[in-house]
Amino acid sequence: MQNHFELFQLPQQFSLDMHELDRAYHEVQNKVHPDKFTQSSDAEKRVAMQWATRANEAYQTLKKPLKRATYLCELQGVDLETESNTRMPAQFLMQQMEWREAFDDARQSNDLNALMRLEKELHQAQKEQLALVGKSLDEKNYPAAAQQIRTCMFLEKFIADIAALEE
Repeated sequence: MQNHFELFQLPQQFSLDMHELDRAYHEVQNKVHPDKFTQSSDAEKRVAMQWATRANEAYQTLKKPLKRATYLCELQGVDLETESNTRMPAQFLMQQMEWREAFDDARQSNDLNALMRLEKELHQAQKEQLALVGKSLDEKNYPAAAQQIRTCMFLEKFIADIAALEE
């Protein structure tokens, strides 16, 4: 079975041209969209629906950098150990503690500006971490990429926690 990159005829790499991804996705969707199969047999309709669903899943995976990085690791048989491996570099753990304190302080004092500053800082840290992920993947250093992806997942969850509190 084709992987997501092959489905869209794109290079199997972290850095992707989003316009090319969009173009390839629409090209595949135009071929398999269920509306094109209204006069077809039930079996053909089912196959078209499966292809359309697969194209949607592939597109959603490749469109988001963290999902794309995770998928690239999976293709290489690399287990991210998201449930079992909680080891983080000491420097990141210290930074994490500082962020948690800032979060708790802002939450207790109802300081929306402090929360927004923290959220901005976390987005910047995530952007930097994703750049490291891309570099590690390009260098085929999958263990490093796996560690960096776990860090990104932490940041993503923390950002979501702040956003939920802001609402």
